Amino acid sequence: MSCNWGAELWDQFDNLEKHTSWGIDFLERYTKFVKERADIELSYAKQIRSLSKKYHPKRSREDESRYTWCLGFAATLQQLSEMAVQREELAENLSSQIACELMRYTQELKAERKTHFQDGRRAQQHMESSWKQLESSKRRFERDCKEAERAQLVSDRIDLDNKTDSEKRCSLKARQTAQQKHQAADESRKDYVTSLNQFNQDQHQHYHTLVPVIYQRIQDMEERRIERISEAMRLSAEAERKVLPVTSRCLDAMVDAAESIQPRKDTRQVVEVYKSGFDPPGDVEFEDYSTSMRRSISESSYLDNRTEGRRHSRKLWPFLRKNKLLTLLSSPRQPPPPPPTSPSPGGVANSPQSPTPASREPITQRLNDLMSSGSRTRKQCLRSIKRGLSLKLGSSPADCSHLPAEQRRKKLQTRINNINQEIQREKEQRDALLKMREVYERSPQMGDASSLEPRLEEVKQNLQKLEEELKRNQLWMSEVDIRLSDHSGRRQTAGCGLNSQATTPGSSSLKQLDNRNPASRESPDGSYTEDHSAELHFKSRSSEFDDDFDDEEPLPSIGTCKSLYPFQGQNEGTLSMVEGELLSVVEEDKGDGWTRVRRNLEEEGYVPTSYIKVFLETSAKGFVQNSRLV
Repeated sequence: MSCNWGAELWDQFDNLEKHTSWGIDFLERYTKFVKERADIELSYAKQIRSLSKKYHPKRSREDESRYTWCLGFAATLQQLSEMAVQREELAENLSSQIACELMRYTQELKAERKTHFQDGRRAQQHMESSWKQLESSKRRFERDCKEAERAQLVSDRIDLDNKTDSEKRCSLKARQTAQQKHQAADESRKDYVTSLNQFNQDQHQHYHTLVPVIYQRIQDMEERRIERISEAMRLSAEAERKVLPVTSRCLDAMVDAAESIQPRKDTRQVVEVYKSGFDPPGDVEFEDYSTSMRRSISESSYLDNRTEGRRHSRKLWPFLRKNKLLTLLSSPRQPPPPPPTSPSPGGVANSPQSPTPASREPITQRLNDLMSSGSRTRKQCLRSIKRGLSLKLGSSPADCSHLPAEQRRKKLQTRINNINQEIQREKEQRDALLKMREVYERSPQMGDASSLEPRLEEVKQNLQKLEEELKRNQLWMSEVDIRLSDHSGRRQTAGCGLNSQATTPGSSSLKQLDNRNPASRESPDGSYTEDHSAELHFKSRSSEFDDDFDDEEPLPSIGTCKSLYPFQGQNEGTLSMVEGELLSVVEEDKGDGWTRVRRNLEEEGYVPTSYIKVFLETSAKGFVQNSRLV
């Protein structure tokens, strides 16, 4: 059904003006809505991107690249970032393609509406002026008619009363006046008729020509406005639908990432990461203490049995409360703190412990002293070695020998793979340089072939270094594989031997002390001796030292010391002391800044040498006699 505002709403100019103004206001409101929605989409994208970046795994964390749940979460965060990109694209489309276009169209629409309604007001003003002219001619015609009628009545009355000459002259004059009035009325009538015809013509043109055209333009303008709103809504939906396939793929990728998580694989990966390759400790061996009740046995044989029992018990290191060798190796690993500037206790408690360099003996020299000296000297050498080892623990060797066999193999394999990748990259770069040199040689105008020689030489040297490093790591890898294969064979042999033996405590358990499987030769730190003769030699020397070191008798005091400042021993192996306290010196400073002292024959540890004043036996006999040491 067609409708025409000019025909249907010819008398609703004011209402049309209000309606079109409200329509433009609505268009502006919708434009503001689209702009605010674009801002919300952009803010949401930024928040999603920030959230993904916040929880994205750091590059330094290698553990998160091993497990499927970490990889799945990383993939989810990556897809979330991709969704944020799509949201940013949606915000850009809403802002640039829709909101900006609507703002521009609104300004054009306001100008067009102003033009149409100005034309309508001019048409109305013309009709109003034509109507005023008609009313003016009408009133003049009415006035002239009344004056002519009045003049005619006056003339007729004078004609009836004309008796004298003067009266006749007055009657003639009145008749002339009436004729003039009739002529003026006729002219007014003609003007009125002309104005009336003109007004009717203008009115017909206004309501049948001008108003329909103007209103039709206003109607077209309104329809275009509504159509533009519809188009904007459709474009908004299309812009969001455009990102839906990518968003759907991101969600599918998230689902795939969740389904790719494999709990069993992750648990196997834990084994691969933390497996040390060591055998579990063997059965607890029987120790025969009944020999102490047989008084007929000589004292020497009794001591030998006791020594043998100690040797066997030391092999069960996982069940000991604390291995003494490991206890010594846990001495202070940091250099001693410098002495405080003031002897007040508050200054020491709050002063930072900054490390000071100190000269130390080489560890190899200490090991030589340990194996070639007497029992008492060995104790001192071992106490000196444990401080040197603690300083070396921070730097790992190039062959990864400090790691267990399984972990060493994985570390070396990773290193070999990285070296192979670097070699492949260098080879590709070399091939590219060679091709470029051939091109330069065929076409000298493209470049100088000799300019590539330094780069080719550099790549060649890099390849040589990488190949040497690869051979070195492969050699270490072969050693680890041989050791693991030998270890696996010994484990199977040992398992068969244990199954064939009886498990009752007695003579069978005592036999196991001499016929232990090779796995018992592994130490807590993962070292293993392939050379049996060297291992037996080291066993005899180390067991001899263990017997001396396990002696419960405390070391003799070589002097005394007095604390100059208070010290809080926070590290393992250190001893706390207060200012002015008297202590016994057990071992003097070996050059590392620490002195071993004792308190009450029970508490023993290391204190900074700069915090105490030492009195050795040669110069402090009188001081010791006058001081009471508990």
